[in-house]
Order: sequence, then C-alpha cells, then structure tokens
Amino acid sequence: MKMQQFLQLLNQQLTHWRRQSKALRRKGKLIRSPKGKSHRRKLLRTMLKNIFLFLSKTNEKSVGVAHRKHRRKQERALRSKIKSVKTKSSIYAVGLDWAYKQRYSVILAIAIVSLTGVIGHKLYNQTQLQVGNTAPQTITAPYTASIEDQKKTEAERKAVSNSSLQVLMVDARMNEQIKENLQQLLDDGNEIRTVAGAFPFFDPVVLSISSQRYLRSCPDSEWQAVLLAVKNSKNQQNRQTPASSHPSSLAAPNQKRQPPIKPKSDSQNPEKTEPVDFSQNTDFTQAIAELESYRLTNSEKNLSLLIAQISQTRQKYTQATAKLLKLETVSSEVVYEESLLLDLLDAEWEKTQRGIHESTERILTQGIPQGLPKNILEDAVSLQLQSFVPEDAETLAKKLLLAVLKPNLQKDEEQTRQNAQKAAAGVPPVMVKVRYGEVIVKKGAQITAWNFEVLEHYHLIHREVKWQELVKLGGVIAIAIGIFVWVERHIDYELRQRDRLLVLLLTLSVPGAIAIGFPYTTWSALGLLLGSFYGPALGLTVVGLLLPILGISLDMSKAALLAGVGGGILGSYIAQRLRSREELALLGVAIALTQGSIYLIVKILIGQVFGSTWYIVLQEAGLFALSGLGWSVVALGLSPYLEKVFDLVTPIRLAELANPNRPLLKRLATETPGTFQHTLLVATLAEAAAKELGCNVELVRAGTLYHDIGKMHDPLSFIENQMGGGNKHDTEIKDPWKSAEIIKKHVTEGVVMARKHLLPTAIQAFIPEHQGTMLIAYFHHQAQQMAQSDPSLTVDDADFRYDGPIPQSRETGIVMLADSCEAALRSLEASAKPLGGKRSLKDVSTEQALAMLNNILRAKWQDNQLVDSGLTREEMSQIAQIFVDVWQQFHHKRIAYPKLKASSLSS
Repeated sequence: MKMQQFLQLLNQQLTHWRRQSKALRRKGKLIRSPKGKSHRRKLLRTMLKNIFLFLSKTNEKSVGVAHRKHRRKQERALRSKIKSVKTKSSIYAVGLDWAYKQRYSVILAIAIVSLTGVIGHKLYNQTQLQVGNTAPQTITAPYTASIEDQKKTEAERKAVSNSSLQVLMVDARMNEQIKENLQQLLDDGNEIRTVAGAFPFFDPVVLSISSQRYLRSCPDSEWQAVLLAVKNSKNQQNRQTPASSHPSSLAAPNQKRQPPIKPKSDSQNPEKTEPVDFSQNTDFTQAIAELESYRLTNSEKNLSLLIAQISQTRQKYTQATAKLLKLETVSSEVVYEESLLLDLLDAEWEKTQRGIHESTERILTQGIPQGLPKNILEDAVSLQLQSFVPEDAETLAKKLLLAVLKPNLQKDEEQTRQNAQKAAAGVPPVMVKVRYGEVIVKKGAQITAWNFEVLEHYHLIHREVKWQELVKLGGVIAIAIGIFVWVERHIDYELRQRDRLLVLLLTLSVPGAIAIGFPYTTWSALGLLLGSFYGPALGLTVVGLLLPILGISLDMSKAALLAGVGGGILGSYIAQRLRSREELALLGVAIALTQGSIYLIVKILIGQVFGSTWYIVLQEAGLFALSGLGWSVVALGLSPYLEKVFDLVTPIRLAELANPNRPLLKRLATETPGTFQHTLLVATLAEAAAKELGCNVELVRAGTLYHDIGKMHDPLSFIENQMGGGNKHDTEIKDPWKSAEIIKKHVTEGVVMARKHLLPTAIQAFIPEHQGTMLIAYFHHQAQQMAQSDPSLTVDDADFRYDGPIPQSRETGIVMLADSCEAALRSLEASAKPLGGKRSLKDVSTEQALAMLNNILRAKWQDNQLVDSGLTREEMSQIAQIFVDVWQQFHHKRIAYPKLKASSLSS
C-alpha cells in the first residue's frame, strides 16, 4: 500500500512537471532563458526532497497528517516556482525577440561603442591638473615622503650614458682595402727592382756592397773618371818593372796617391780640359782600389768583363730610376725614393716585405680609431717595424705603411647603446625629501613638471574620463559608419549580421594593436581578408575611413600609418581577383614590399634618411616589410577558419568546393552517373548565363554541382540513372502521390547531406531553390487521371509541389532555368528524326529550340517562381538565347566519314 502511494505521488509530480516543461518548450521559453538550467535544477531538487520526505514518514497518524500538509506546501511551492520560471522566461523571450528584430541597429551601436572605446582608450584616465596649467588652490604635502625627481634622474643618467665609452669594432672591408693598397705599392716596388736587376750584381768578396752601390748609381762623369783611372793605372803598370808589386795608380807607402784627372772645359778653349780631383770621395777611391786589386788577382779580360757588367747594370739602374720618377709623378704622394728602394739587397727587400705584412696585420688587429693623432700612429708604426724589418729599410717601410694605413675601427652602435643603457641603469634615482605641510604649489602658480610629479605621488591629481572628447570621437566614428552603411547598400554583396560582426572584429584589430603598444599593425591582414571576403569596394572603404580617424585620434608615426594603409589598400584591391592560396601568398610578398617602400619614401621626403640615423630608418623599413608579410601569413592561416565560422564563400573556397575530387562529388559521379552528367550540362548552361549577366560565376558553378546531391538517396527513382531499365514508378510504386514524395525527397535529403558535409549556406540554397515551389507535372497529371476514374480520390496541388523556397538570388534563379531547359533540350534531342540508325538534329532548327525555351521560361515567370530572384523579364529572352547558343556548341556538325567495306576491314 505504501509503495502504491509513493508511486502514485511520484507519477503525479512527474506528469505535472513534464506537462509544464513541454508547454514551456513549445513556446521556446526555457530554451531561450539564460537561467532555465538553474530553475530546472531547483525543480529537480524540490522533487527529490519530496521523495525523501515520503520515504521517511512513519505510520503514526499525526506524522502522516503533518506529512500531507508539508507535501501540499511543497506542491504549492513547486507550482509557484514553475509560474516564476514561466514569467521570467517570458521576459527573456521578449527581450531576445526585440534584440533579434533590432539586430541591425544593435550591431551598429556595438560598432560605435567598441570603436570609440578602443580608439579613445587614452581618454579614460585623463588628469584634471596638467603641466603648464595654473593651480586652482594652494596644495601642501599631506605627509613626509621621499620622491624621485625624474627630470634630474634622467639628466644624470643621460650624462652617464653620453660619457660611457664607445664600443668599437674592426671594419673588415677597410682592412681588405688597406691590404690591397699596400700590396699594390709593394708590387710597384718589385716591378722597379726587377727593372734595376739583381743586387748585389757581383761577388761582394771581390767588389764590396758599397762599391757596387756606388758604381751602379754614380754620375756619368764619375764613372768616366773611374774608367780613366783604371786605364792610367794599367799604363803605369806596364812601364814599371816586374818587381813592382803595387799598381801604378796606387801611391807608395810614403807617397801620396795621384788624384784622377777629370776633363774640364775652358771658357776660352773648349777643347782644353782641366783635371777634377775625386780623391776626397772615399767611394771613388775604394772602387778604384777594388778594381785594381781584381785586375791583379785576375786577368785583364776578366776585368773588362766586370766593367762591361757594371755598365749594363748602370743602364738598368737608369731605366729603373726613370720608371721610379714616372711612378712618383703619377702618385699623389711620394713613397719610394731611389736611395731607399734600390739600395736594398734582394734579401733585405724580401725581409722588408714580410716585415711590412706582419706589422700591418698587428696594427690592423689592434685597430686604428678615428681621430688618432698622426704622431701617435707614426710612433706605433716605428715600434712595430723595429722587430720585423732591417734597419736600413725602416724608413722605407714606415713611409709605405703610413701611406696606406687608415682608421679601421667603427662604432658598434648596438653594443655602445647597450653599454650606455647599462651605465645609465646603474645611476640611482635622485630622491627629494618633501616634508609634511610643505607647499607643493601655490594658488594661481603655474604647475611645473616637478610639481606634477609630487602631486602624482600624493595622489592629488584627480583623474577623470574625458566624456566630451569621447562624444566627439564617437560622433566622428558614427559618421564613418554611416558612410560604410551607404557603401554597403550600393554594392552587389548583401551583408548579413554575422558579416557585419566580422567586419567590426577585423576593423578593431588595427586600433587594438596600437592600443597595446604594438607598432606593426594588422593593416595587411585587414585589407587582404576584407578584400577576399567582401570585395575591393568594402575593403577600400574600411581602410580609407580608418586612416583619418587613427591619424587624428592617436599619436603614431605618420610614416608607419601611411605604410600600413598602403599595404591594406593593395590587399583590398587585389585579393578577390585571385583564385588560389599561392597567389594570395605572392600578394603577401607584394604587400610587404609596398609597406617597406612607402615607409622609406616618407622618411626620405621628411629628410630623416640623410642624417646619422639612416641605418635605423632602413632597419625600420625592413621591419615594416616583414610585418606586412607576417600579418599576410596570419591572414592566410585564419582565412579557412573564418570562412567556416562565418559561413563565407570566397572565390578560392568556391574553386575548392567545385573540385570533382571532393567526397560528395565523387559519390555523386559514382552512385548516380546519369545525374552527374545532367549536373555538368546544367553547370555549363548556368555558367554561360551567369557570365553574360554579370553574376557570380564561381558561385553558380559550385552551387550547380551540388544542387542534385539528394538524388543519391534513391538513384533509380530518377530516369537519368535508370540506364534504359524499367521505371520503378510504373512497375513497383504505381502511386503518383508516393512517387511525388520520393521526387520531392531529393531536395530535403540534399539539404541534410549538405549540412552534414558542412557546405556553405550559399551553396545549400541551390538545393531547394533550384526547384522552388514548382509542380511535379508528370505525377500530378497521373493523379488527375486517376481522380477522373475514381471520384473518391482528391488531388491537392500542394501534394505535388516542392516545398520551396523559390529562388532568392539571381544565381539560384539561373540554375532553376538551366535545370528545366537542360531537360527540355535533352528531350528535344531525343525526339529528333532517325537518320541511318542514329539520331540527327538536322530537322531541329534554332528557332524551334529557342521557342521551346522561351515557353519554359515564360511558364516559370507566370508561375511566380522568379519574383524574388532579381531577374527581370527582359533577361528571360537573353537567357534563352544563351542556352540555345551553348546547346548548339555541344551539338555542332561533324564531318561525314566514308563507309569502309567489309573486305577492307577484314584485311
């Protein structure tokens, strides 16, 4: 008995709650109410509480009476809760219905508020007191505090930063240039020494180095005197007795040597000469002595050969000297001197070259800074050369190095800046002690920067929202949005609420990036996405309206603003013309180059490139180019997701959907080959008409390919897939009402398939709208015939009409006409007269085909199937003519090939 009561009570409560819930759901209240779940939880909690109380009751009568009273209270509470849920849900429903009806105005209001809020973010926390204003009253310090003097701190840190040591780095290119110049000078020296010949040119044991140097370079007069002295010495030796052991030219130990005589011209008698005394020239006397000694130790023939060799060496030396003078004439600075370059031994010259290279390497490694005093560089060069070159060659080597050495140290800007920042960071802040009661600023006095810092420290600066400025900014944004709405209403693309929301979100990305301090804004992504989704007109409008608003409202670089706008304009203008992701990627590269170039051009026009910071400008231009490329890549990555979430169809997505390798189209071609062929023919007709009428050809192509996918639910119910077999409607079904239901089902099944495969709404619209609310004439006629023979049957036209809707766009209207006309043209082809066992179109004229199509299109027009499509009556005839032209192209005449005899075929 107790269990029966419990079950009865439980059944009553569940039934009551179920009825109330169903009633609320039918009205859509619980589902729309944001608090519906919490109310249902309360109801469930109350019901479980009643069950627990019922199970815990005793057999006592008093307890039972009390329990029944409590149960009635719970029931009344339950009914009141359901009533409150119903009332609150009604309020929510009314609010949601109002918001839905006014959704366009709501989105506009959200756009104005959000754009004003993001762009005017600096107006929220403005101070009443500003630097330079007069104080409204005398303000004193409320307590003693140490406050940082930011101005003095900044000045000290700046001084330390400026006085920090510069970081220098070796310029590798300058080193290479110095080494090249040095090698060129050494090559010139080698060339001159090659012309002069080897040195020493004779054995130094026989003829000393100093004598060889003298004989090679002495003037011709001295050389002639040397030859004469040698000749006189030979003649004296021949007159002396053989016992004489000394040359005649040499004086006896206690006699003086006779000086050689050099002819000297007389002013009265030019033929007479006077002797010149070279006895004071030690090189002259030493050379004669060594030559006479060589004659004594060798034969006269060997001496003659030696003198001939000396003469040849003198000629080479003269040529080398002339070449050296010519080199000095060409060169702007005299480096080589005859006595320095040609007097060195070959071994000394080789060692000198090696020493010069080693010294150069060491000096360049140590580095030569800019502005180094010349005397310090000369001392450093001399110090280096002492260890590497012979003493006689130091002067020459020093001249060579000083001629080519240049400063090779340049300032490392980045490292110097880091060192300066590090040094500045080490400077402690300058703290100023402000005592209690000390006057910060007097009434009427001008507020200085220090006064403002003290007031800010004590929180005496009252901050407020600049409502007036925000209202002005909101008015400007409202005007801009009004311009956007006007452009929206004058373009072919009709925006949905979700489209307007997406435009708003993309627009907010630009000032949003600026608000968080990111200098490289999303202009390129904004232009690329808006241009790709909605066309150039809308993209250019948004970018053009943002330019003056951001330029006026935000403190940002004009070069950066113009560079970003340039990238956005390029993306908006070109994006929708592209038909592949690869082309969009190339557009991203073009946007990057555009942004970098515009930034650099603006900087050139304002003259910032020609200063000392030109490399910073080039770096910034490169960063703007990279930011344009980076945001373009982000836009390409987001594009497929935005297309899915916001149900967008772009030319690229439509091209992807029209790919015959898509799963749904592959199934259509495999399971319903006849329908697939019919679809391709309809697509050809519809594309031609859409192109001629200026409609979206890509949308027509993709939508036509999917318009009959619902026929896959029962392929054999449609005649094009029966392949000559029996018609199941005549052999199996034999009921026009059922047959009409099957035919109509291909629309509903097609919509289900399209939603399952996440096709865009614009593509899904082709499935029901290509049939509209047309009458299924064949089965409707059958039903009428059956009703005539059986009066109990009633024919309702609604049973034989598609559920619609009728075409809502020009594109779906064109597909409806193409679908009907393709079937008619196919039937026209089938009805052609037979010729030789084959069908021929010779008897079917263009006028007949055109008349048939005009009748079909007229019937559609009179049946009010195209009233919402946007197609005009004048365009009907144009569409019919286009369909006939395309049909004729498919069925053009062919060449009649001659028939082959059977014998020739068998051979």
